[in-house]
Amino acid sequence: MSIKPKQLDRIKTALVILFFIFVSLLFIIPFYWMLVSSFKPTGEIFTDSLSLLPKNPIISSYTNLLGTHFLRWYLNTMIFAVGYVILGLFVCSLAGFAFAKYKFKFRNLIFIVIVAAQMLPIHMQLIPLFIMLTKSGIVNTYAGLIFPMIANPLGLFFVRQYMLGIPDDLMNAARVDGASEWQIYYKIILPISKPALGAMAILFSLFAWNNLLWPLIVMRTEEMFTLSVGLSTLIGQYRPQYGMLMAGSTLAVLPIVLLFLKMQSYFISGLTAGSIKG
Repeated sequence: MSIKPKQLDRIKTALVILFFIFVSLLFIIPFYWMLVSSFKPTGEIFTDSLSLLPKNPIISSYTNLLGTHFLRWYLNTMIFAVGYVILGLFVCSLAGFAFAKYKFKFRNLIFIVIVAAQMLPIHMQLIPLFIMLTKSGIVNTYAGLIFPMIANPLGLFFVRQYMLGIPDDLMNAARVDGASEWQIYYKIILPISKPALGAMAILFSLFAWNNLLWPLIVMRTEEMFTLSVGLSTLIGQYRPQYGMLMAGSTLAVLPIVLLFLKMQSYFISGLTAGSIKG
């Protein structure tokens, strides 16, 4: 019995759907285990028996977590993420606009040098950056946490590649109408670049929210820790508090999930458009 082309297409589609459902489950299972473990006693988390639901659910992990500096860690991380996203997008979009739409001496050379800086490991930059922060007197401050990170070479490259696809005729028409260069950037280029900026906003948020090394270097007191640093202190050598860690991780992941669900259309269209520009 031969299979008709339409039936073959349906079978292929069904197999693809099943494959992605399987892959989705692989990603969902760790988050589900984290959520369930946050309601389990410590002894039950690492038991040999597999249980999809806690046998003796508790909420003490969440209540004990509130007894720490968790809310302050959450606030610090929000300030870091929001400040980094806003300032990072501003710097990257402004620089990307200049490199994409203006011709000046050594433009390509400067751009290559900036992008090449992305290949330098952050570990090589830690000591010089920390010395600069110490001399500036902004160690253990939000300014010291945010400002050294806002000039992102990857963000500059991505935004510049996207803006190369914006027709120059739009800018020329605006100049004829008397618009300044700042008005062209703010009222024409930025609205058109929303998909690229939305994609970069998600990537920048992920970087700031999950960053452990840089906040660990800059922030010196416990009340100034970010979530990643603060949660890591819950795992001690003699008294690891895994229940509180799971509870904190569950609460910490919620803003990123909500952000992605809110801006997933920008993320997908921005990455797709950015991959074919220039």
